Amino acid sequence: MARPWDEVATALVVERGDALSRYAYLLTGSVDDAADLVQDALVRTFGTPRLGLTLPRAEAYVRRAILNAVIDRSRRDGTWRRVRHLAVAPSSVDSANAATDERLDLLERIRALPPRQAACIVLRYYEDLTVDGIAAVLGISSGGVKRYLSDGLHALSSSLDPAGTRAARTGGDHVST
Repeated sequence: MARPWDEVATALVVERGDALSRYAYLLTGSVDDAADLVQDALVRTFGTPRLGLTLPRAEAYVRRAILNAVIDRSRRDGTWRRVRHLAVAPSSVDSANAATDERLDLLERIRALPPRQAACIVLRYYEDLTVDGIAAVLGISSGGVKRYLSDGLHALSSSLDPAGTRAARTGGDHVST
């Protein structure tokens, strides 16, 4: 003997199953996702016996379960989009050796500069001080800082790019405040 809610579930699938699938398809845009959503919604609605369900009420329950599942999925996907970069490894990982070699080489080149040029370069680009801030720290004029920065950058760029192609591309060196 069939229970009343079993009869309602069977009637719903037979009579309104296609309409529920179309509804889910409109929400997802995928036939496979729509079929999964309808199946999940039917299980949620009829997984436990519900008393007093009529066909229209059961369809409303299932439609709401489909909509809730789509909303929940979009929330999960949105959360995943915000954090997936934390979990996904890049397809290729650059070796840190080249960057380390460049940093060590640059450090060596900065140490080879005259002391005031090296101090101005370090304070400007590593300590992020303004020209006036560097002048205050070193006790020299702003014009002197600009000159030391210009000379130091020129020495560094010529030692890093001996052919001078960088200076030709940028139109020379210019230090701004």
